Amino acid sequence: MAPLGDNKDNVVVSNMKLERMLSMKGGKGEASYVNNSQAQGQHARSMLHLLKETLDEVQLSPPDVPFVIVDLGCSCGSNTVYIIDVIVEHMSKRYEAMGLQPPEFSAFFSDLPSNDFNTLFQLLPPLANNACGSMEECLASNSHRSYFAAGVPGSFYRRLFPARSIDVFYSAFSLHWLSQVPDIVLDKRSGAYNKGRIYIHGANESTANAYKKQFQSDLANFLGARSKEMKRGGFMFLVCLGRTSVDPTDQGGAGLLFGTHFQDAWDDLVQEGLITSEKRDNFNIPVYAPSIQDFKEVVEANGSFTINKLQVFRGGSPLVVNHPDDAAEVGRALAISCRSVSGVLVDAHIGEQLSDKLFARVERRASRHAKELIEKLQFSHIVASLSPAY
Repeated sequence: MAPLGDNKDNVVVSNMKLERMLSMKGGKGEASYVNNSQAQGQHARSMLHLLKETLDEVQLSPPDVPFVIVDLGCSCGSNTVYIIDVIVEHMSKRYEAMGLQPPEFSAFFSDLPSNDFNTLFQLLPPLANNACGSMEECLASNSHRSYFAAGVPGSFYRRLFPARSIDVFYSAFSLHWLSQVPDIVLDKRSGAYNKGRIYIHGANESTANAYKKQFQSDLANFLGARSKEMKRGGFMFLVCLGRTSVDPTDQGGAGLLFGTHFQDAWDDLVQEGLITSEKRDNFNIPVYAPSIQDFKEVVEANGSFTINKLQVFRGGSPLVVNHPDDAAEVGRALAISCRSVSGVLVDAHIGEQLSDKLFARVERRASRHAKELIEKLQFSHIVASLSPAY
């Protein structure tokens, strides 16, 4: 992807463009999300017992009414397909336990328009037909799926579905992505201007508050949209990056991923004269890892949903390595992990050639701190089970 805009040191990835271009790295290359989402898959599997507890509370509709599931922020890897399979199987067993024939299931995979839906759809097995036999046989088969599938492009901070049409909303590892970098963070005249940094981690209090307000506004919009779309008796299961510190400038695992070696690599490009300091300062990662209190306050103030369960869950490391003692492998894993989730934004801001140089420096720096990364780079997640308040 060529750099967007001109060569001036303006904000190339403007907030208006963010929604149209933000995505995990598509395709099936080395730095693609498909090949670098094993950690997210492991984290999702470790929370399955919490998901199933939520599914046990979902009100069963009559069997002649389709049961509708949505994955919001589905991305393009196999994790979303696996989760939909889990939900369909669990709900089918609930119907069968009641002596009822399971309904038809419909699954909507939703993400921003820039998501690589083509790669996702290629991962979907063909729809099972009558020759498949029983629903149980279909669910046990890896070669078929037991639900109708569709992609829904759009921001989950707005309405995406008809009113009262969805039984279960699932969203994992997405809600920490903001709808935009707060305007004042990029304004040189503001006290919240994030000079010298590309992320909130270690920033000043004004910058942190701007990010927090953006998160609060975005989550409120998310809840308001979902409250209109969910059926009565439906449930929502949400997972996002979180933090244990009360200080929003301490972003925990997200801070280590985006605010240390990644930050230093940007500084390297400035010091080497490859980009200007202003070019660096005009790039900010639109991610906010909330505390459990941040999340709770928004849900309660919004009033659309009741909190059934809300907790911090230790999710483990985003680094998947075969040899933790191999510093080069650890460095490469961090650089690729970082690039798989932020590479599209970096490419758009400085171009692919400089992006290659940037992530090469991330890899070198991370390799020198491999032992520390293995020991300290751990993610915390906010896990929430919500139901409509009406």
